[in-house]
Amino acid sequence: MKRESNLKPQTSNLKYKRVLLKLSGEALMGDRGYGIDPATVEYMAAEVGKIVKMGVQVAIVIGGGNIFRGVEASVKGMERASADYMGMLATVINALALQNALERIDLQTRVQSAIEMRELAETYIRRKAIRHLEKGRIVIFAAGTGNPYFTTDTAAALRAMEIGADVICKGTKVDGIYTADPMKDPAAKKFDTISYMDVIKHNLKVMDSTAITLCMDNNLPIVVFNIKKADNIKNLIMGRKIGTRVG
Repeated sequence: MKRESNLKPQTSNLKYKRVLLKLSGEALMGDRGYGIDPATVEYMAAEVGKIVKMGVQVAIVIGGGNIFRGVEASVKGMERASADYMGMLATVINALALQNALERIDLQTRVQSAIEMRELAETYIRRKAIRHLEKGRIVIFAAGTGNPYFTTDTAAALRAMEIGADVICKGTKVDGIYTADPMKDPAAKKFDTISYMDVIKHNLKVMDSTAITLCMDNNLPIVVFNIKKADNIKNLIMGRKIGTRVG
């Protein structure tokens, strides 16, 4: 284990000092159609490492859609609560994969699970998570909220508020929010900023409506950006115009 340094980088030039990074499980697939691509996980870890070295306190919520999707399974006949618990376990697998990649580049991490599994991760405790962040450790929140019928988007909004994050950074495969899917509609226009209500009204699929409403009620901004472009998250943290801001 790398010894944690007492030297703290200067953070006065940063727009955000404590962030919650939301990643989909699909973000770890790379070009595969399923599972975890080691090279992609290493890239994600390196991008996170850039902002940690700048002194930013980083928490991460990761989905499990690259392994199992509870909603899709329930549509096909599986009982919804059981399907959602299976999806939560998939997020734990992804969290451990990301933790491994982060620690291989000498970054201190802790995985905290909303479902108790002491041999694999700490049980989620809010004050303990905040203490880890204050010590410069990356905290990966796994197993969603620990409850069925709630998505990892909602878990991200909830954890961000609990730890006092300045912003939710949602990493996607596109460079912001558009009027339509830019992969399918070349005429789709990008928003630089958009209100919470407009996201809900136009059903823009940024995050689910529960997560958006939670953020709106607590005035927590969301920035949607392209995680696949190197240095995007670093530039975002420094206040440059990256992606789309919801707020």
